[in-house]
Formats: sequence, structure tokens, C-alpha cells
Amino acid sequence: MRSAVRSVHQLVAALEPADDLEAADRDWTLRWLASTDDIWRRVKPATPSPHLVSYAVVVDPADGSVLLVDHVNARRWLPTGGHVEVDEHPADAATREVREELGIDALFNDPEPVFLTVTQTVGIDSGHTDVSLWFVLGWRRDLPVVDGSGEFAQLRWWSREEIAGGQGRFDPQFGRFLRKLDGRTADRMSRGAEFTAFPQERHAELSAPIRRLEE
Repeated sequence: MRSAVRSVHQLVAALEPADDLEAADRDWTLRWLASTDDIWRRVKPATPSPHLVSYAVVVDPADGSVLLVDHVNARRWLPTGGHVEVDEHPADAATREVREELGIDALFNDPEPVFLTVTQTVGIDSGHTDVSLWFVLGWRRDLPVVDGSGEFAQLRWWSREEIAGGQGRFDPQFGRFLRKLDGRTADRMSRGAEFTAFPQERHAELSAPIRRLEE
């Protein structure tokens, strides 16, 4: 097994499924990873299918609000993210995507993925299967972000109340992700672990003007 594929296999194997669907997705993904070294998108829009994606869910630890983008192609409010490049670690892909798409250097809540989905995409281009690892990164909602991708109709922070009220067109798996995230957060707090990925000593540094990244 190629070393980069082995690293992904280890990440997936370490995930603790939150429900039967995630357990089934994890088992399917482990079989897929064991069957091929060709797990990255090499030709746009979708070759090969399936291929690996990293979601980077940006959360304000102070109130749990989530930064989502209105994706033009998918026509849904989604976390930022994108395709993992050949031999790239999925966590590196997550941080790269938030830099490229939002112009920020958000901090990991946990360097391991929180959630796994295997989904058939929808959109104005050809549908395909994404195997997505969901990472959580922290950023304060009063700090600047920019649309650096050209792929978004808009971006905005969503409160948990707005999400629960169904006010937006979200990824169909987003509610499951939030339930798992909240369960993990409650467990960490009960064990005395901090949830926040946003150390106080970095507030001043991150409050500095953000330079939009060049292509």
C-alpha cells in the first residue's frame, strides 16, 4: 500500500463512528483504500471516482457558530474544503483550503478528522462519489475572512439556532456531523479537556490584517 494511502487508512481506521451509517461508510472506505492507490482526483471534474475530499469546518469556539459558504456549483451552504492533492495529507488539505478559500490560518480543534461521509455529489457538473474527511478548525467570527475562490455566491456565519431551524440549504449530512461534534465536545468537557482551538495568546496575532492569498 502506498505510504500516503496508508496514512489515510490509519486516519479512517481510528475514527469512532457515531451511527450505523458512519460505521458502514468507514467499512466501505477501508475496503476501498485497501483495493487501490488511486484515491485522488487527477482529472477534473471527477476522475477517478471515488476520490478523497477534506472538509474544513470553521467554528467559533465561543458560541459554536459555523462559517459556511454558498457554493455556486453545489447550490448548498457547505463548509469550505476541496479535493486532496496527490500524496497530500488530508489535514494539510484542510488547512490549505481555508487559506486559499477564506484567506485565514485557522487552528485545528483536533488534528484528526471528526467525521467521515461517502456521498454522491450533486451540482451543475457531473456527479461523482466523494469520500470526505471532516476536520474542525477554530476562528473568531469577529475576525476577517475573504472569498478567495470565486466559487461562492456568499459566505456567512450561521448560529446553531439558524441551522436547527432549517433556514439554509445544507449538506444533507451536516446535521449528523454537528450531533457528533457536540457529543465529542461534551465528552471532552466532562473529562476536563478544553474545546477551544483558539488560544488566547494568538488573538492579537490573528487580529492583524489578513492578506488575500494570490493564486
